[in-house]
Amino acid sequence: MDANEAIAAGQSSRFSPIPRITESNTIPSDMEEVIVDLIVNRVDVWAASTVDKPGGLSGILKGLYEAGADLDFIIARRTPEKPGEGVVFLTPIRGDAEVEAASTLGFNLTSSVAAVRVEGDNVPGAAAGLTELIADAGINIRGFSLAIIGPRYIAYIGFHSIEDADAAVNLIQESA
Repeated sequence: MDANEAIAAGQSSRFSPIPRITESNTIPSDMEEVIVDLIVNRVDVWAASTVDKPGGLSGILKGLYEAGADLDFIIARRTPEKPGEGVVFLTPIRGDAEVEAASTLGFNLTSSVAAVRVEGDNVPGAAAGLTELIADAGINIRGFSLAIIGPRYIAYIGFHSIEDADAAVNLIQESA
């Protein structure tokens, strides 16, 4: 589903307030309201172990590519508790061929990370406002990644439970 389809399906919301970061890099106490178009949805995260050596990650990604996977997000890192190994997290895996390839390559749909994808207009302080909104609701963020692509940002936020992820989705959408 592209952004226009998501908006038509009612998955877009208006998010405010988003704090503006001042030159002193502090969030002002009086939040300036900034209206931002958002697309917010929960995403499934797949995880697999990999060897920590040249080609370890590329072999896994090539196998998914050959199965037709069009991945939106990938994070790979070493596992310090297991020297010589790494872990890769990615999304999405769609369709039977991709699921079969992912399983063959050692991927499992992880239950240890519940994730939310947020896409919005890039404005100064968007990440601060988003994380503050979640924190103020008493929800702990397990992981956070954000990238700017042109005038938009895409954030992936990891939570400890599906309930926390669902609560965050509702909170972000309701704060519009």
